[in-house]
Amino acid sequence: MTPQSSALALSIAELGVLNRRFETEPAGAIVRWALEAFGTDRVCLTFSAQDTVLVDIAVRVEPGIEVVFIDTGYHFPETLETVEAARRRYGLNLRIMRVPQADPPLWQEDPLNCCSAAKLSQLDAALEDKLAWLSGLRRVEAPTRSEAPIVGLDHRGLVKVNPLATWSDVDVKGYVADHDLVINPLIERGYHSIGCAPCTHPVGPDDSPRAGRWAGTDKTECGLHTELPGPNGSARPR
Repeated sequence: MTPQSSALALSIAELGVLNRRFETEPAGAIVRWALEAFGTDRVCLTFSAQDTVLVDIAVRVEPGIEVVFIDTGYHFPETLETVEAARRRYGLNLRIMRVPQADPPLWQEDPLNCCSAAKLSQLDAALEDKLAWLSGLRRVEAPTRSEAPIVGLDHRGLVKVNPLATWSDVDVKGYVADHDLVINPLIERGYHSIGCAPCTHPVGPDDSPRAGRWAGTDKTECGLHTELPGPNGSARPR
């Protein structure tokens, strides 16, 4: 496949082959494949600023990779500080997508659809000229993510690559320690999955990492990780 190839040229069978291959490949090799397959300027990395594991891995492969952060206007100060710390450390090619602010805030008026109206619209804009994007999604984070592929197609038909899909929490902590990485300080205060401040709460040691997101509702995903059915036909995170 050349960088000019359409993402849709990847068939379900080809995705299956790639996923089987990447189950045992290091994350850096998966990032390198994406950049070589689609071209550095047609791939970006989405950054949640929970930790900098995927950023660290990606910039070791390609220092100039575009890193996208969606600023909803409702982030914790610690999250914004983590973004700035990462920018300084790596000299990131950072693209900040800022969500226009509503009055009253959308999270108050329509909390269940706030993510769709805010985060998703900005991600769509960031991906307009891309063929593929990298995400830090991991299978152990939630039951909704337990079957997430390493390489799949999102609802736009773009290739979505999750280089850390197979990583455990121990893997992440070990990599952070080994490389002295920047992490969001909220993690040490019990925030094991960090989103916007109004919708994120700390959790107990025995709770699911994402139990503190949208507490009191049936919502479990913001919608950024909506994917088409994978090789086995199963639904993916929505």
